[in-house]
Amino acid sequence: MCGIIAYTGNQNAAPILTASLRQLEYRGYDSSGIALVSRGKLKTYRAAGKLAQLENRLPNKISGKIGIGHTRWATHGEPNDQNAHPHTDTQGRISIIHNGIIENATELKRKLEAQGCVYTSETDSETIAHLISHSIISNPKMAFLDVVRLALKQLQGTYGLVVMNADAPETLIAARSGSPVIIGIGKDEMFVASDSAALSRYTREVVHLDDGEIASINAKGFEVTTLDAISMSKQSVMVDSSQLNYELGNYDNYMFKEIHEQPESIRRTLSGRLDHRFNTAHLGGLNMSPRDLMNVRRVCILGCGSAYYAGISGADMIETLARLPSKAEPAAEFRYRNPVIEPDTLYIVVSQSGETFDTLAALREIKRKGSHVLGVNNVVGSTIAREVDGGIYMHAGTEVSVASTKAYTSMLTCFALLALHLGRVRDLSPQQGEQLVNALEALPEKIKVALEQNQQIKQLAKKYHHINSAFFIGRTNAYPIALEGAQKLKEISYIHAEAYPASELKHGPLALISPQTPTIIILPDNDLLGKSISSLQEIRARKGPVIALTNAQNEDIHSLADDVMYTPNTHPILHPIIMGIPLQLFAYHCAIAMDRDIDQPRNLAKSVTVE
Repeated sequence: MCGIIAYTGNQNAAPILTASLRQLEYRGYDSSGIALVSRGKLKTYRAAGKLAQLENRLPNKISGKIGIGHTRWATHGEPNDQNAHPHTDTQGRISIIHNGIIENATELKRKLEAQGCVYTSETDSETIAHLISHSIISNPKMAFLDVVRLALKQLQGTYGLVVMNADAPETLIAARSGSPVIIGIGKDEMFVASDSAALSRYTREVVHLDDGEIASINAKGFEVTTLDAISMSKQSVMVDSSQLNYELGNYDNYMFKEIHEQPESIRRTLSGRLDHRFNTAHLGGLNMSPRDLMNVRRVCILGCGSAYYAGISGADMIETLARLPSKAEPAAEFRYRNPVIEPDTLYIVVSQSGETFDTLAALREIKRKGSHVLGVNNVVGSTIAREVDGGIYMHAGTEVSVASTKAYTSMLTCFALLALHLGRVRDLSPQQGEQLVNALEALPEKIKVALEQNQQIKQLAKKYHHINSAFFIGRTNAYPIALEGAQKLKEISYIHAEAYPASELKHGPLALISPQTPTIIILPDNDLLGKSISSLQEIRARKGPVIALTNAQNEDIHSLADDVMYTPNTHPILHPIIMGIPLQLFAYHCAIAMDRDIDQPRNLAKSVTVE
């Protein structure tokens, strides 16, 4: 896994490949490589580390009008030159790039080695190159596309794949099974990528392959068939130009830029969706009538990482406003525990990229069992967006940093809109609806106010960035705020951080409180504020440093906490959106003080398309 790019046309491929890989850096990777067919021979260049390492190894003059490139996030084998893609067969004629995991690679490797194939890497991906090569040798009269089909039928697992053959130097073969593949259409040139970001400089017209499809591509066009050679008619779509904005501007890194884009990203999420006439939210993309929504008896939200934490907040919003039993689960756990799928349950899958493998697998399992699934995602045309029955686009704009900020708050905003919509269909009064509509309208300006604390939070981070561990706690709807706050801190600063419901502190975690372990306690101004202050006092009694995050004007908080971060007050349903902003800034400034790689933290990838 991580980023794929391929080119065939009339231009020199190498500069296009390296420029496109640069556009894919945000996804996270640990090695990179390109391969070209030049004068009938395969030329392969690979390097561990950042893309600059690869560029330093490229000759000054490098030719070839067809080529493939890859950024790798390690799954099988450590990050090094040998394990970097592209991978070739023993004869040096077949070259492949692959996202995904081949589950029967070990079994195939034993057979292929017995037949004379020599492996040079620890990866499962190399098996594909050898398998295709062996199929060519075994079927010398078979067309290249049919040989690749034959090889792919022997694979178990997932792949987004591009194959290049030095003996067919005008053709690329691309295939998909569980990992995204996009064909980009240019004039007398064609592209293949795993992400439209790689194509942003060259074309906006794309075709999405679906699972089980394989494409033969040359400079003039493409043909898509299934693995059983059934011809498929594919319609191209135009990628939204707002999804292709990758300019850093005057910011030092993308995370800081995206934190400060949240007033505007949330404004886009809300645009056209607030209905003052009926004090509700207009969500036409749900494809569900009020009668359909009245028949819903419970809600289940599925996501991974920050999307799961947003789902916990979303479930609380829906249960509070619509009075529907609601829960959130990690998508990966849901799909493996043989869940009971109920016809009157509304399932919602959440993914920024729309390609998260575990979330997509959960979606397919639910649909296989006949239930209705909505999606909340940010990428028009993504696999999840195409397969759900309806949903809500975030319209957050491009998010480059691996650590999610503006996409996360846009997820929460989508859930607030959905909760309002469901509530007004059911028993939320017009007056209550009006209060929330007005609060949502005010949200972008309130986030601007929260962002004005940047300098104070920067000083706070300088005070605490040396710590080895931290606790984050909160009650009820403050608990998912704590979860996401801890996630951000460990993602980009590598400081160990754990989140707990504040009520659970005395049931174990209190044993770890010490003067060296600060606790960030989230204290929204609500009916449980007094109980939350009691948790603060328990920590102080054990000499634990406390950072309070609050929107309450309460003297006890100020006198008891070592440090306080404030946010403007808002409707209680919207607390998770605004109160998450200072925690993003705190994590960011801790990571800056520790000289971390902000946008590409170690071991992490932006779009997780493998299990």
